[in-house]
Amino acid sequence: MSASKVMDAKEAIQKVIQSGDVIMVGGFGLIGSPLTLIDELTRHDVKELTIISNNVGEAGKGLGLLLRQGKIKKAIGSYFTSNREVAKWYNEGKLEIGLLPQGTFSEAIRAGGAGIGGFYTKTAVGTELAKGKAIKVIDGETYLFEKALKANVALIRAKKADTKGNVVYYKTARNFNPIMATAADYVIAEVDEIVEAGELSPEEIITPHLYVDAMVMSRLVLTKKGVVEV
Repeated sequence: MSASKVMDAKEAIQKVIQSGDVIMVGGFGLIGSPLTLIDELTRHDVKELTIISNNVGEAGKGLGLLLRQGKIKKAIGSYFTSNREVAKWYNEGKLEIGLLPQGTFSEAIRAGGAGIGGFYTKTAVGTELAKGKAIKVIDGETYLFEKALKANVALIRAKKADTKGNVVYYKTARNFNPIMATAADYVIAEVDEIVEAGELSPEEIITPHLYVDAMVMSRLVLTKKGVVEV
């Protein structure tokens, strides 16, 4: 990865994201969420986005800002109760929801990155979440088919990267970021620090540089006092 792929958030977002895109966004709550990239996306003139993320941020924070702007057409995830405004927008017919059990959600992203079209799972069989999905009996057990998840762009958050784009994460902030990096056509990594190639130990690299198309230095970080600018 050349130094030319290190860019500011505005350039990275405006270069690839268009109205109607499907976008994966890392994070659990706001932990491991690319807050700088999301903030820049709120400034970008796009609409009707499909967001694949564990949740839609919190009310007025992270992806919650995009929701309030009306830029999200559909949200696919598992834990929407972290932002109660999601239910309000859904009940008013302003937002489509794709609700998946968290393990199924994670596996669907992994399958998308692995080039697998989908998989069968017992989770959610016999529930409202199974409606409209293919059912198959395997060895006497009932399974439902879940389609893999893929995206046009993935916005991920990491602790550190080298100039080639090899990425490491910080503890639980790793969450969904590594698998999302494999399941999108274009990946933008928001990082706290960029070091020279060779400074990272191969054993600590989680996302290899081949998956990373652009890197952006973080400007907004999550602290015990909330989201602050650095």
